[in-house]
Amino acid sequence: MEQTFSGIVTRATGSWYDVATATGPVRCRIRGRLRLKGARTTSPVVVGDRVKCERDDNGDYTIVSVEPRHNYVIRRASNLSKESHIIAANIDRAIVLATLQQPATPPEFVDRFLVTCEAYKIPATVVLSKCDLQEPEAMAHFRAIYEGAGYPVIEVSTRTGQGVEEVRAQLAGRTTLLSGNSGVGKSSLIAAIDPTLDIRTGEISESHLKGRHTTTFSTMYPLLGGGAVIDTPGIKGFGLIDIDDGELWHYFPEMMRVGHDCRFYNCTHTHEPGCAVEEAVRQGIIAPQRYESYLKMLDDDEKYRK
Repeated sequence: MEQTFSGIVTRATGSWYDVATATGPVRCRIRGRLRLKGARTTSPVVVGDRVKCERDDNGDYTIVSVEPRHNYVIRRASNLSKESHIIAANIDRAIVLATLQQPATPPEFVDRFLVTCEAYKIPATVVLSKCDLQEPEAMAHFRAIYEGAGYPVIEVSTRTGQGVEEVRAQLAGRTTLLSGNSGVGKSSLIAAIDPTLDIRTGEISESHLKGRHTTTFSTMYPLLGGGAVIDTPGIKGFGLIDIDDGELWHYFPEMMRVGHDCRFYNCTHTHEPGCAVEEAVRQGIIAPQRYESYLKMLDDDEKYRK
């Protein structure tokens, strides 16, 4: 006789899914129709999903349905691909880690991640990692850009302990997604926040100053202080999907603060006369780096549609 129960997906490998239930963890496969239902996405079931499972007479577990997600973080699966990859679902907060060197995080990666968080109404924090290795002047410039946009910025060093308590406070009682390029220190930060967790960490490859992957699959870890953190594999690129060109600027908070002053209601903030956004860039109210990211995203979307 089949038994049905509910749970939350804590690890997704593509073949097997670990699910936390009221009576303990179980390992499941997914029912075939769920794969078909998610044909446009590479991830029909993701970490953070609330699911219904069945146990058959042989003791095997199967995910039979996924409850509606109240939010998620999504990216284009590959360059110019129409498929999407949902990284995690049902998140209270997202944290994007960046480093200015060893390795250097492309600013556009951070901006694309933040745009996606804005689009799906997920509060986001920017963490400047390995701050003991960064130039103070460069860190101050980075902080000014993102605090000016409206995001909390935390400088962290797991070697010295700087900022770890501040991040721990943000995680308490929440389900938080932690994301970033390989080598920025995601796993090291989680291990510093909760040393009881068994987190694998890696060193930077000296030959290329790039991070080695230490997280193979997205995994949700419960935290001693309450809440949970989702550790994700290092992401190289973050292509936007399902965001119209006309709406893109809505997901830049600093552009939204001045955009209503544009001469034309349908201003694209690229070339129109009387554009308040372009004027704010000229005056330094909006960081040129952020505006350049906006223009690149528009350009990439144009290529994608061709």
